[in-house]
Amino acid sequence: MLRLRSSARLLRKLCESSRPLGRCEVQGAAPPMPTRWLSGAASAARTTSLLRPLPGLELPPSLPDKLTRLPTRITTLPNGVRVASEDLPGPSACVGVFVASGSIHESGESAGVTHLLEKLAFKDTAHRSHMQIVQEVEATGGNVGASASREQMVYSYDTLKAYIPQAVEVLLDSVRNPLFLQEEVDRQLALAREDVQEMQKNPERFLQEVLNLVGYEGAIANPLICPEEALGTINADIIKKFYHENFTADRLVLAASGVDHQHLLDVAEPLLSDWHKGSPMETPKSTYTGGDFRHAAESDMTHVALAFEVPGGWLQERDVTIMTVIQTLMGGGGSFSSGGPGKGMHSRLYLRVLTKYHDVQAFSAFSNVYDTSGLFGIYLTTPPDFVAKAVNVAIQELIAIATPGQVTEVELTRAKNSTISSVLMNLESRVIVAEDIGRQLLTYGCRKPIDSFLKCMDELTLDDVTAFAKKLLSSQPTMASYGDVDKVPPYEFVSKRFQAFR
Repeated sequence: MLRLRSSARLLRKLCESSRPLGRCEVQGAAPPMPTRWLSGAASAARTTSLLRPLPGLELPPSLPDKLTRLPTRITTLPNGVRVASEDLPGPSACVGVFVASGSIHESGESAGVTHLLEKLAFKDTAHRSHMQIVQEVEATGGNVGASASREQMVYSYDTLKAYIPQAVEVLLDSVRNPLFLQEEVDRQLALAREDVQEMQKNPERFLQEVLNLVGYEGAIANPLICPEEALGTINADIIKKFYHENFTADRLVLAASGVDHQHLLDVAEPLLSDWHKGSPMETPKSTYTGGDFRHAAESDMTHVALAFEVPGGWLQERDVTIMTVIQTLMGGGGSFSSGGPGKGMHSRLYLRVLTKYHDVQAFSAFSNVYDTSGLFGIYLTTPPDFVAKAVNVAIQELIAIATPGQVTEVELTRAKNSTISSVLMNLESRVIVAEDIGRQLLTYGCRKPIDSFLKCMDELTLDDVTAFAKKLLSSQPTMASYGDVDKVPPYEFVSKRFQAFR
């Protein structure tokens, strides 16, 4: 109230000081500035309406209610390299090289090489030093990156459209002509050793990696993070051999978003046309087995991951779509969240577990999907004294999804809408569009239209969710735990809880 009175007193003084000058005052003096400012603002407010266009202002045309996406155009060069692009409006673009090469292609000698290739990306080539690459990327205001997975390698360059010719040239030089100098390999081996040590201190990352080693036999069980014993044997020659055997033209895609296809072809074809074509090779085989792994470590918390096989992986598109909805439906997260419904507080695991059991520190659904298989399950963190109860709760929540009548139509509709929203918003990013094009071409041989995904989502029912969950839980469980593992329930006990689904 005091502040309001003071403001009113100040305004009254300003108005009084703005009155016309008397005869005894200085003649010809300009009216005080406060008068002009106050009277001008009041006049503008009385005469200008925001409901009518301002005079002389030309408005840009409105966007149509529905924008049609330009098609993804694909060209296969004579040597097998596929060049694909989707043009998008705007000043920026992203181009990437996608290679069907990952840890599943490693042998005993080359174990861990994929991890090293990720670290050796954009280093010295036959035409540029690492410093020159950095300077050229900075000159275009671009960003480069590389990522390795079990089945694919990705190299990307994000920049303005005007610099696409330079970006493609630097990108392809980095992927095609790496030198793999031994001194650089030694530096990256030292960094890889740090990665191994850091992973062992990160329970969630450690368990996610271990699940693949325990749950599978064959190629998927190959470690993505370089094994500690391999750090002493990998050298430049081993890396070069693996690179030349796997980075072949028929296993490579150049994908771009925000780029005219013909322009991309004109720039890239001369740089790609003589890339060597490799010998035909079958995809390495993997078999899901399930299993149990327990790592005792000094920790205040016990961490447990419980997973089951997603049969068919990405190649079973409809099943993977249902799995994605189930993951959104179950949701979860940490015991503390500063967000609202958009942070997952509407999900089943949040409402039914995190708000009910205050000893639980984290409880969330997760998935790791590959071309022909995958894992889906629950990851939890809890004090050792509560871990047996928490594992039992996880079992109950998984069984509930596979039980008719446990999931409501409202929950399913919310999860479907949330999944659709997330996918569509992600596809507004040029980086993600380029990645989507490249990865789909390596997996399916084509780019699936977004309409097929939306149609599948529209047709998805509660019966579909129940049927897929039953199929998921019919496989043997894979368990991995970290910390004080003595009170984690025995694997046999957990397996028997799902006996009814087999």
